[in-house]
Amino acid sequence: TDDPETDTVCGLGNRKNVFFNAVLQDEGVAPYPGSVRLLDYLANRGIRMAVVSSSRNTPPVLEAAGLTPRFPVVVDGNVAAREHLAGKPAPDTFVFAARRLGVPNSRAVVFEDALSGVAAGRAGAFGLVVGVDRGVGADKLTESGADLVVADLAELVA
Repeated sequence: TDDPETDTVCGLGNRKNVFFNAVLQDEGVAPYPGSVRLLDYLANRGIRMAVVSSSRNTPPVLEAAGLTPRFPVVVDGNVAAREHLAGKPAPDTFVFAARRLGVPNSRAVVFEDALSGVAAGRAGAFGLVVGVDRGVGADKLTESGADLVVADLAELVA
């Protein structure tokens, strides 16, 4: 709750958030084209989708990227705090999202680019865990529990 101008760790974090939100509003965010291609592919097949993120800025990021309408379920840092859900690598946020979608874990797919998220998907016994290598390394994603690793989500579109 520290003011963004306060010289504390919390103040610095809040100051960073003010700048981050200004960039979102002024410049927006461009989603990865391959990710949008996969979203279109899944939506055309009636696949229900959720976003799971530890960030408390997920709703404004989705809005800035023009993706909000695609996700009826968003489980972010705010939801996790409100629902007392453990963060990744615990599977709790993914499990909560699957439950909100009405999908059993065993029939759900987790797409993750972070090692802790891949580990969370594995720990939650999800049907498939797809690691997205955005620089962490395919071998590390596999070691963390990814069933499959891609460099771009468009690789999954037929």
